[in-house]
Amino acid sequence: MSNLSVVVITRNEERDIGACLESVKWADEIIVVDDFSQDRTVEICHRWTDRVLQRKWEGYAEGKNFAIEKASGQWILSLDADERVSSNLKAEIKGVLDPFRDKSLTGLERDTICDGYSIPMKFYFFGHWMRYGGLYPKRHLRLFRKGKVKFEERAVHEGVKVTGRVGYLKEPMLHYSYENLNDYLEKFDRYSTLDALDKVDKRRYGRWYPFLRLPVEFILTYFIRQGFRDGFYGLLYSVLNSFYVFVKYMKLWEVQR
Repeated sequence: MSNLSVVVITRNEERDIGACLESVKWADEIIVVDDFSQDRTVEICHRWTDRVLQRKWEGYAEGKNFAIEKASGQWILSLDADERVSSNLKAEIKGVLDPFRDKSLTGLERDTICDGYSIPMKFYFFGHWMRYGGLYPKRHLRLFRKGKVKFEERAVHEGVKVTGRVGYLKEPMLHYSYENLNDYLEKFDRYSTLDALDKVDKRRYGRWYPFLRLPVEFILTYFIRQGFRDGFYGLLYSVLNSFYVFVKYMKLWEVQR
């Protein structure tokens, strides 16, 4: 397979990083950019790679772009610490990159292959694989040729700018985002604050907007996006997600005020 570099950014990810790196140990290179973790993250990473670089946090996009710059592979696979590459996705990725091993292909024939590939995410929520509520199959551009993609800074959920053609993989990446309620609430405050800050300069919202948005978000998630089809977990996610949106816009109102 053509050289493939896997890049991951971390901070205190000792719970998840081992399984993440184990799922991509078949790659040609693994690069971890760590924000001076205070747990065993770095120690665990060294079991799979010597390319563990420590760097002060300057944002999600900045960290990922730095990792990409350090990668030597012709192709990059970008992961978060709580994500895994399944055996089926591994096979599909290898199938995509195999033509670059074929010396008989001309440069023009290689250029017809896409420059980036979006991958569907399979969302693991409180011990349950979610299928509805707008969660599956959310796609993210994670596999791309080096030099063709740049992450653009946002407060959270960094954007991706790609130069070239984008293709679509079928097999999902496994996203172990929230293990339990405590895990959800630990991330709740940080993500809602970052989400609010990302919208500060875009539009002003009145103080009543969060109260109007809360029921609308629940209806969208539970009924329109069919979260009810995930049973108890669909209801739980719809309630928590609606409250998350409410808090996000309340924080935004506070900042704008």
